[in-house]
Formats: sequence, C-alpha cells, structure tokens
Amino acid sequence: MARESEEPFQSDAAGLNEFWILGHPETRRKFIKQVAGTGAAIAIGPSLLSSAPVDQADSTSAAGASADSINVHLKINGKAYSLDVDPRVTLLDALRERLQLTGSKKGCDHGQCGACTVLVNGRRINSCLTLAVMHEGDEITTIEGLANGDELHPMQAAFIEQDGFQCGYCTPGQICSAVALLRENHANSDDEIREWMSGNICRCGAYPNILPAIKEAKTKVRV
Repeated sequence: MARESEEPFQSDAAGLNEFWILGHPETRRKFIKQVAGTGAAIAIGPSLLSSAPVDQADSTSAAGASADSINVHLKINGKAYSLDVDPRVTLLDALRERLQLTGSKKGCDHGQCGACTVLVNGRRINSCLTLAVMHEGDEITTIEGLANGDELHPMQAAFIEQDGFQCGYCTPGQICSAVALLRENHANSDDEIREWMSGNICRCGAYPNILPAIKEAKTKVRV
C-alpha cells in the first residue's frame, strides 16, 4: 500500500520551540508572551480609556459635591448658623462635623439608641434620622444649650447628684430626652417615666439612678 508522503515529526529541541505563524518563524516562548500581552491589553484597555486620573476624579467629585450643596439656616442654642451642606447630611453630622457641637453622640446611627437625641421646637428627636436641610428656621437645642452660662440645667444637676451615668456616652441624649419628658408631662409615675424614656438605651445599665434623677429634676423644673 502506498503511503502519503509527510514530513517527519521534529522531536528535537529546535522543532519543539520554533514554528511558523503567518509565514514567520516564532519561538514558543515569544508567542506565549505576545498572546499574554495582547490578552491583558484587551482586558484592561476599556477601563484605562474610561477612567480619569485619581487627582482629576477627586477634583471632579469635589466640584460636584460643592455644586450640589444647599444653604440652610439653623438656629441652634439661640445662635444663628448658615451652612452649605450636602442635602443628604443628617442633622447629627452637621452638628458634630460642621459646628463641632459634639455633645450629641453617634451611637447606633439607626435611631435605636437615643444617644443623638436633641430638642427641635421643644420636641425630642433622633438627630441621626433627620436631614439638616429639613430644619430651616427651627429652634434646635442640644446638650450644650441646656445650661444657663455656668449654671447647670436642673436635669443636668440631678443626673450628677443621683449618679445617673457611668461611662456617660448616652447621658447627653438621656438628659435631652428627660427634659422633653417633663415638658410632655410624662413623669407622673415610675412606670410612665420608664415607658417614655425607653427610646434611650444605656449600655452601662444606669437606669435605676436615671429614674430618681428625673424625679428630682421634676421638683425643680418649671414645666
């Protein structure tokens, strides 16, 4: 039987490492490098073309934030403030980060612990759940605004007298909430105080001392 003529298989090192691509001899190593380089260029090329330098991106985002800011007028502790804020900034962050009124604490940041409680038009709210731009012209009172100069508010003095705090982190919110509680006339019994103060959590468990502090302040505060 006649056999078709074919070139013998090259098993030497040169044969294994050199072959023809588009009519040109290429080594296996050079070919693999070329393929790998081409694949990488295809993969990252679009992202490189679409991405801006870091400094340019930062300046663009900063310019966008500035362009989107809103001017809001806040009255806090009897003083007027004018702020340019991002419309998404919470009242708590505006107080702490922009005005350095750091008495109001950021605890859970979900409105569950009450550490950020402030008074708005006499009513207690969780400042982490409301936006600064929503309080144009409102009367806002933080823990810093309760004292009259060097004279503590009766609720502040009662908390000290009754040792109504341990680590003290929740105390600003507890005191602001307790001040509003008296104005709301919700301090007529121990159970009523516990119920209406239930939105303020103390991780140290100083509740037994908070209760007599509120009862003591009730005898000194004019509602």
